[in-house]
Amino acid sequence: MNTFKDRENAFESKFAHDAEMQFRAEARRNKLLGLWAAELMGKTGDDATAYAAEVIKADMAEPGDEDVYRKVAADLGTLADEKTIREQMIALMARAKSQLLEES
Repeated sequence: MNTFKDRENAFESKFAHDAEMQFRAEARRNKLLGLWAAELMGKTGDDATAYAAEVIKADMAEPGDEDVYRKVAADLGTLADEKTIREQMIALMARAKSQLLEES
């Protein structure tokens, strides 16, 4: 009985850890995306950091990535097309996960 309960607890712990890591990776990706977009818009320093924070906050509007995409796409206008933004989101997610693994 204890073995089953131990396995159950281990699975619950792993699920919680995986969910936390996914959340952290998405937040990191959003920050990196915000900094990338800020650079395209000519923002630097504190302005770029503040914009990255806005992108992170945009992710709280609804589940998924569409809220982040819409925010960045609207702000960038003609500076980047949909394909470029979505490719950047994918590439930056990989970078965010890599950074988090290095930090662990």
